[in-house]
Amino acid sequence: MNLPRRIAAEALGTLLLLAIVVGSGIMGTRLASGNDAIALLGNTLSTGAGLVVLIHIFGPISGAQFNPAVTLIVWLRREMTAAQALAYTGAQLAGAVLGVLLAHAMFGESMLQVSGHARDGWGQGLAELVATFGLIGTILGVSHARREFTPVAVGLYITSAYWFTASTSFANPAVTLARGLTDTFAGIAPASIPLFIAGQLAGALIALAVFGWLLAEDPA
Repeated sequence: MNLPRRIAAEALGTLLLLAIVVGSGIMGTRLASGNDAIALLGNTLSTGAGLVVLIHIFGPISGAQFNPAVTLIVWLRREMTAAQALAYTGAQLAGAVLGVLLAHAMFGESMLQVSGHARDGWGQGLAELVATFGLIGTILGVSHARREFTPVAVGLYITSAYWFTASTSFANPAVTLARGLTDTFAGIAPASIPLFIAGQLAGALIALAVFGWLLAEDPA
């Protein structure tokens, strides 16, 4: 597949992912009558299910990375060039921002927002490290053993991680930056973003080292 189509697939897939994350958060909040647990449950199920479908749609075109942390690992594994990785990352960031704007437009929200939802404390950063470690481990481990099951495995992992991590598992720098632009249920205050991204990148790199060792072929 040529690079322009792959970049377009990454942008469109990430756009739809953010529309799902933010839109389902808004819908959940409106229907839950102040019950955050129900709102989070709706947000979780929509995101996990949407991910499975989006990876099936865009996987054959671009690999359906939708995530600069995943792209970083693919580049470090020498499965794409630096120029391709930068192009993917730019497309993911642009798509993420447009997805937030699309969600706002669908629900009649103010288009331009800045989140006031602080997600502070080292526990949040650790949660993002764990969430991203598990995501990369899921991708590497499942694609090594049963590649065709990877979309479902990623969706299931994120569904689980929404609930077992203190941060509700952003696990994606593009998602994190874009969610700083929505003052809705899914938002994150800009001041909280650096810690989240630091945790995500650390988790991705640790996962690469750990699963690179676990999955290495034994010498003949």
